[in-house]
Amino acid sequence: MIIKAVCEYNDEGCIVYAENFPGAFVRGRNYENAAAKFPKEIESYLDWATGEAKIDSPVEIELVQEKKNPELKICDADSDVIFDSEREPLTKEEYNKLKILALRSAMDLERMYDSIPNKKMNIVPPRETFYGKIPSTAEEMYNHCMNITEYYFGEIGVSAENGPDILSCRQKGFEELEKQEDFLQNKVFDGSYGEEWSLKKVLRRFIWHDRIHARAMYRRAYEAFWDAEIDNVFHFKRK
Repeated sequence: MIIKAVCEYNDEGCIVYAENFPGAFVRGRNYENAAAKFPKEIESYLDWATGEAKIDSPVEIELVQEKKNPELKICDADSDVIFDSEREPLTKEEYNKLKILALRSAMDLERMYDSIPNKKMNIVPPRETFYGKIPSTAEEMYNHCMNITEYYFGEIGVSAENGPDILSCRQKGFEELEKQEDFLQNKVFDGSYGEEWSLKKVLRRFIWHDRIHARAMYRRAYEAFWDAEIDNVFHFKRK
């Protein structure tokens, strides 16, 4: 198995993405430390995405792209990298596969959220970051994931709204996108804060953003409500 890795890094550490497993990622103090975590990450990703978790062949990691980002906050996953492959036009088949994964991710996040007994209880210690207070309750995590819909679609010129739930607002965003005749051209936009965006990046970012917050939601909720059946629909490892 070959993992095509995209590494975004600075002196604090790095985030490494699996280009050919959209949304899968690892973090670490350096590239080697992060990359060593890929086998477990890809196992849980495949279990979620395909139902086939077992990796029968050795994992080979091929570094295909690097970006040094002095502003990157590793602990907050403040990423802005666009993959070289996210600049290329999309085929209809590729778009449909990524869209299905992005919608499934939203649906599964909702399913996990619904299984948490007390959605308003702090399960993550409150902490301030450069962009404000981090989500500390399951409700705040869920709303945060839902409320990036308008922002992500807006960065590629698509009118979208947040709510009333994560799945329906994401579906409506795709409906608006598909009204554009040339959307598969995957135009690269100069977005907010000097960040480049494309449709393919938005698709990957939806899955990644759901995944990073769903992982925190699951692990923290499991610790807080150890006797409840938290729906681990993403097949995360507890630690």
